[in-house]
Amino acid sequence: MKRLENKVAVVTGASTGIGQASANVLAQEGAHVLALDISDQLNQTVEDIKQQGGQATAFQVDISDEQQVQTFAANQIKSEFGHVDILFNNAGVDNGAGRIHEYPVEVFDKIMGVDMRGTFLVTKFLLPLMMDNGGSIINTASFSGQAADLYRSGYNAAKGAVINFTKSIAIEYGRDNIRANAIAPGTIETPLVDNLAGTAQDEAGQTFRENQKWVTPLGRLGTPDEVGKLVTFLASDDSSFITGETIRIDGGVMAYTWPGEMLSDDSWKKSIK
Repeated sequence: MKRLENKVAVVTGASTGIGQASANVLAQEGAHVLALDISDQLNQTVEDIKQQGGQATAFQVDISDEQQVQTFAANQIKSEFGHVDILFNNAGVDNGAGRIHEYPVEVFDKIMGVDMRGTFLVTKFLLPLMMDNGGSIINTASFSGQAADLYRSGYNAAKGAVINFTKSIAIEYGRDNIRANAIAPGTIETPLVDNLAGTAQDEAGQTFRENQKWVTPLGRLGTPDEVGKLVTFLASDDSSFITGETIRIDGGVMAYTWPGEMLSDDSWKKSIK
């Protein structure tokens, strides 16, 4: 029997990257995936799942809009499915925008509005649909929520907030048999990375990826599918006594305090393909 047979799983930001890959893995394990996004690419995610024999339904919802989220929870989930077993709060945006005194307020507000407020809204309105039967909530944070990146104070703040918000869910709803954990991905090969650093086909993107190989002990970027497998583990009963945790999936980047000799001697880099 599949690990998530007969479970209802909501995945936000399901059009691309980590959300898309996680929706696929969850469906492969038997869950009926309710895929949320604002992009029309969402339909392709659902179509791919169905072609592989899985169950999925698409919903275009702006998670930063309280009314849209409340309507989705009350009119679409409650009336059609009755409950939710798994919630993967994955939708997020990012943008490097300068030092704090130069950082545009509108950029900060947008990132906080989607990454933190959106996570709060979806959790708030879906929790009542989980409280009768219990379930698992997984929130996408980032290793940028555990240590800071230059010129990305909005993203750092939002992801740090997601980590602590996850702990709040865990302690407030543990006795309702609802677990809550955060994942903290490192640099994963996604369209978000393409937008921020360049694609694998252009010069800037290639340079960025080479630098990531250098500073990552495993010598490569992660893949969305690898993150999806972690999400599925946390969604399943295989992690039944894990709650309130933040699990990094970063290839070992944060295992050291500073790069040491890597700053002056990168001869070992030649061994990385």
